[in-house]
Amino acid sequence: MTTVLIVNDQALQRLGLRMFLEAQFDLTVVGEATDCAQAVRAATALEPDVVLLDLGPTDADRVQAIRRITRLGRRAKASGTDPASGLPPRVLVLIASDSDEYAGATLRAGADGILLKDALPEELAAAVRIVALGGSVLSPRLTRALIEAVRERDSTDKSYRRRRLSGLTERETEVLAALASGWSNTEIAERLSIAPTTVKTHISSILAKIGARARVQAVVFAYETGLVRPPWQQPRPRESDLSDQPGDGSGLPRGR
Repeated sequence: MTTVLIVNDQALQRLGLRMFLEAQFDLTVVGEATDCAQAVRAATALEPDVVLLDLGPTDADRVQAIRRITRLGRRAKASGTDPASGLPPRVLVLIASDSDEYAGATLRAGADGILLKDALPEELAAAVRIVALGGSVLSPRLTRALIEAVRERDSTDKSYRRRRLSGLTERETEVLAALASGWSNTEIAERLSIAPTTVKTHISSILAKIGARARVQAVVFAYETGLVRPPWQQPRPRESDLSDQPGDGSGLPRGR
């Protein structure tokens, strides 16, 4: 059972989210918080698998709260079988608009996913499950704005990121490029002729070396360093080539 902490400053919205999530056979809500300070305290005390954070961009503490939550220590669960056992809570952020100016900072702070509030209910449930299992979620409408934002960061940051990129092995660089191109683990394994378990090992090593916590942050890193060009800057494939294209064309990670 995946446990969820709801963070929302509107009582009716919290109730709606709770009712929807608890109607799912594999999700349960263990607590609620109304602001960032409460969210950090509740995440520390309740140790949820996922923190569903739904606060407006004017809340200046949102990024700091995410940073604190994703760095929490956590006791291993008694069962020892949960995929998130012993790890900090995962954070899924709901935002109202794809023009949210804090979206990029939210990802860099350690959020595992960002979903727009107009997402379908089944999309929300699926996103919670994906994040709980260690995957990443990013609304397609946010992709271009986020990538353009991170590409505008200063040259000092770019030099530092490129040094981190140079620390990857040749195979890790190939895996990172494939990941940022939207390939699933299975597709990466097939195209590079390696085992799926080896792909997971490479991804774990990549995240450690570039200082990323989640796959979505690795994708942003690949765009920031110029390793992969954003989808809208790539040449359009010929119709005859489409059947052989891996991934979904969005440039987003599709799960583990």
